[in-house]
Amino acid sequence: MNDSVPEGELPEAVTAQEPGPAAEAEPEPAYDPAAPTPLNVPRVPTGHADVDARLDRLADADHLATDGHLEVYEDVHRGLRDELTALDVRPGAPVPGGRPAAAPQ
Repeated sequence: MNDSVPEGELPEAVTAQEPGPAAEAEPEPAYDPAAPTPLNVPRVPTGHADVDARLDRLADADHLATDGHLEVYEDVHRGLRDELTALDVRPGAPVPGGRPAAAPQ
């Protein structure tokens, strides 16, 4: 079998050029020195799922400009404060004055 093509003629598959993988790839975005740079501060799990979720929220600040950090930090601080406050709540019937009953000793 002779697969040769007469001179000056190209097979249809070659003339109808479809974009290959290189042509389909999107160009990488240009480096923007003004864009936020992630700090990539490691966060060690505490073993308390609610606290870990609050601390993981700090990663949101990595993608924000500096003026957006305050909202994230305040949210995390509020959440951690709520978690600590919840530790002070003891089981028992409420007593007059709004303070929880002391735990039996």
